[in-house]
Formats: sequence, C-alpha cells, structure tokens
Amino acid sequence: MNIQWYPGHMTKAKRAMKEDIKLIDLIIELVDARVPLGSRNPDIDELGAGKARMVLLNKSDLADEKINEQWVGYFAEQGCQVVKVNCKTGAGLKQIGAAVQEACKEKIERDRRRGIQNRPIRAMVVGIPNVGKSTFINAFAKKACTKTGNKPGVTKGNQWIRLNKTLELLDTPGILWPKFEDQQVGLHLAFIGSINDEILNKEELALELIQVLSQRYPGALKERYQIEELATALTVQESLLILKEIARVRACLLKGGELDTSKAAAILLEDFRSGRLGRITLEQPCAKVNELPKEERG
Repeated sequence: MNIQWYPGHMTKAKRAMKEDIKLIDLIIELVDARVPLGSRNPDIDELGAGKARMVLLNKSDLADEKINEQWVGYFAEQGCQVVKVNCKTGAGLKQIGAAVQEACKEKIERDRRRGIQNRPIRAMVVGIPNVGKSTFINAFAKKACTKTGNKPGVTKGNQWIRLNKTLELLDTPGILWPKFEDQQVGLHLAFIGSINDEILNKEELALELIQVLSQRYPGALKERYQIEELATALTVQESLLILKEIARVRACLLKGGELDTSKAAAILLEDFRSGRLGRITLEQPCAKVNELPKEERG
C-alpha cells in the first residue's frame, strides 16, 4: 500500500502554529504509545526549537507496558518530561500538573527573578490527527472545551483554553507531514486510525496488519478469533486465508453465503484499535520495527 494524506487545512494549521509558537512556553505533544515515533510529526521539533517539551504517551493502556517504560526513558533522555496517560479514562492526568511545573521551572524562576508572579504558563497542545488532543484537554480541564471525535480532522483551528490561574492551553489541529518517506510509518498511522479510513482500502490494510501481528505478536489472532495461525512470516495469500477465517468465525457473510472479507477487515482493524487483540506496541526505541526480537514483543 502507498499511503499519503495531507489535506489542505493542514498547511494552514502549520502556518498558524508558526505564528503562535512565539506566544507559548511549553509544547505538550501527544503521541500514540503503540507507535511513539511514527506518531510524532518531525516538523514539531523544528517549530518548537528552544521551547520546554512534554510528551504524553496516550493510549498507553493499549500498548505493551514493558515497552512503554522503554519509551519513557527514551524521551526523558531527549530532555522531555514524559507521562503515560489514557485521555479517555483519565489515567495519568493527575501527574501532568507537576510535570508542567518541572518542564517550565527555568521559566518560572526567570519570572520570579524579574518580579513577575502568577503569570500563567502557556502550553501548545500538538499531535497528529486522532491522537487524542481534544480528549486530553477536555479531560484535563474536567469540562467540554473542545469538539472531539473518533476520526481524524475534527479540530480545524487553534483555540485558547484557560484552565486556571497557572496554565493556559492552545489546542491545535492535528497535522501530518506532506510525504511519508517510510511507508511503514504510513501503515502504522493507518493501523491506529490517524489516516482517514475513507481513502484507504481496508481489506489491504487488514492483510498488512495480519502480517505484522503474525511476526510480532504471534498468537494474538488465535486467541481473539479462535483460529489457527499459519506461520510467523505470511504471504499475502496466507494472510487472506486468515482474514477469511475471521470472516467465517464472525459470521461475516454476503448474500449467497459468500464470506464478506470487507466486513471482517473492519472488525479486525477495530479490534486492534480498541485493544481487544491485547496490548500491542509496533515500535521499540533504538531498534527498527522489523528487527524487534520475539522476546521483546509482548
């Protein structure tokens, strides 16, 4: 699959971020804990040069906990405050206030020396589409400040939210980058739902996911669907056989009794995205995904 998605509003959003970056003290970047590097926009590092940084490993309860801890260490080494969260359930959010203060302690001390007191920290919330920015803001503020949705592209413009006397947040639209140099990154983003499903062939995407899971988390499909997995390095035809088995087990049928592989593909993708296949991480620090050793996969 060749995956690219960069709608016009993302260009406008990036321009707005460039203008607003000079107003903020801290960048709070949400990433998907299942693909922490793949779900980072590389443009953010350039836009946010010189700013305090925080990384929120969102949906960390869907990711492999052992590898979560490795990512916490990785981002900490980059000079970022790191918090594992689940913005839907609120898990980890209580740690963010202290992490904000720690990330901005130099700014707070600088203000104190200048006689400036009680100036709120201004933080820009950034991330790729559908990573959970608006859900985070609403959960952190404990009120509905922004519109949310389970598909990319809900937030269209920048919006300031004053949480309290010490912190203001700037919500920004999710932006990707114009071209995925590594198509594996595009695939991973499609797996987690950060690419608009309407431009994707879900059956092809499901076949790719079956191949990935059979290599990195063998047994996950067998446990979920009570089917036999053929091998850990599948051909496309073998992956299709597994997809057909999922269709059979889930009674995905067309008229005449033919297996509905399109419906089975949608079920598989939703099961992965919701965590029903287990806690799965597709990337590991300091290792190419394809080189992830079996003993580190789950």
